[in-house]
Amino acid sequence: MARALVSGSGIGLLPSFDGLSRSSVKFSSSAAVVGSSSKRSFRCLTVKAATVVAPKYTALKPLGDRVLVKIKTAEAKSAGGILLPSTAQTKPQGGEVVAVGEGKTVGKTQVDVSVKTGAKIVYSKYAGTEVEFNGESHLILKEDDIVGILETEDVKDLKPMSDRVLIKVAEAEKETAGGLLLTEASKEKPSIGTVVAVGPGPLDEEGKRKPLTVAPGNSVLYSKYAGSDFKGADGSDYIALRVTDVMAVLA
Repeated sequence: MARALVSGSGIGLLPSFDGLSRSSVKFSSSAAVVGSSSKRSFRCLTVKAATVVAPKYTALKPLGDRVLVKIKTAEAKSAGGILLPSTAQTKPQGGEVVAVGEGKTVGKTQVDVSVKTGAKIVYSKYAGTEVEFNGESHLILKEDDIVGILETEDVKDLKPMSDRVLIKVAEAEKETAGGLLLTEASKEKPSIGTVVAVGPGPLDEEGKRKPLTVAPGNSVLYSKYAGSDFKGADGSDYIALRVTDVMAVLA
């Protein structure tokens, strides 16, 4: 078994992996032992995944239906004002569109990218490729990875994209059927909510939008582990997911 000793002074042995070069890995000054038979914990081991664009390049133009997004800065403090270490800061899922591609061809129809530069968007959690450009963090992603356009600072005003819907999650039951009070830890995450907003629908083979089968105001049952979760300004829970993850309309 390969064993690597990592410290601030250097690297004893670092096995190579396909697609991962030594230069793409950044280590902190804290020591860590990798691959040891004994159980040892990592301390401050970080992998720098972003592609760094050299300063000689002054423009970055996305191609096709891709967009370039300037990533929103991670929150440095908690809601209560407590400073958060970098390991505890939540990775942002939003940013500002700074450049868009020329669109794509569907059938015989040219379809332009529907978001414009300057738009504030929310995107899928693990979407895109991170790029460091002009000293700032950016993301290149496909338009289909954009969850919605955030027109205000409150997620309830999110405008879903394509085949996505925004749902206000129903509150979890506070007691069992027998009347026993439930603790926060024992409350089951609801998979029922009310549709707040819907996207314009997916593109068909001719490049036209196909309307969704649910509408604002519908009470729906959705797949339990789908979508992206958000917290509204009023403390309510919201989820944005694809309409295919909506299993039924409740009446």
